[in-house]
Amino acid sequence: MSIVGKKFPDLKVNAMDEMGDTYQINILEKAKKENKKIILFWYPKDFTYVCPTELHAFQEALPEFEKRNTIVIGASCDTPEVHFAWLNTSKDNGGIEGVTYPILADSNRNLSSRLGILDTTNERYDDEDGHLTVDGDNVTYRATYLIDEEGTVFQESVNHMPLGRNVKEFIRLIDAYTHVQKHGEVCPANWEEGKESMKADREGVASYLSSN
Repeated sequence: MSIVGKKFPDLKVNAMDEMGDTYQINILEKAKKENKKIILFWYPKDFTYVCPTELHAFQEALPEFEKRNTIVIGASCDTPEVHFAWLNTSKDNGGIEGVTYPILADSNRNLSSRLGILDTTNERYDDEDGHLTVDGDNVTYRATYLIDEEGTVFQESVNHMPLGRNVKEFIRLIDAYTHVQKHGEVCPANWEEGKESMKADREGVASYLSSN
């Protein structure tokens, strides 16, 4: 179920930083308290294949997010200890050494299950032994949430496991939402910073379409 337009879940989750410190983050509280936007991106597993390319891509783009008053946070269902081991593995060996933003360790799956982004299918309950069995790895898809300064989700997307994300698209979406916040106008298809926006009425769309 989509949570666009709703407040992000009010829940604390363990996190690990590049120094090896474990602490807790509440995404909703953090956005409101620091008056910043947050991009929260989930990936399936540490020590895998597409995942490190994404974590490094977000790290490379970190200055662009910071310029836009946006905090970057990664997340998976691995434990803090596994995160720290991966953070101490060099890039040449498939690691994420050099990543400086926090990474959530949702090992109890409290947040990811609430968001409905876990790879679990074909749930089966055995009446005889009382056990629940599922197919899938019970890890997250590549879900991404853009959250504003009030803790409201203004964009969400979910990729299947093999499909890496385009980090530039999230920067474009943050630019578009910030433009809406500042100017009260809407952003048409393929809008980028510096391009024409439009008023959300009949005259606005007629004027925009006639010139584009």
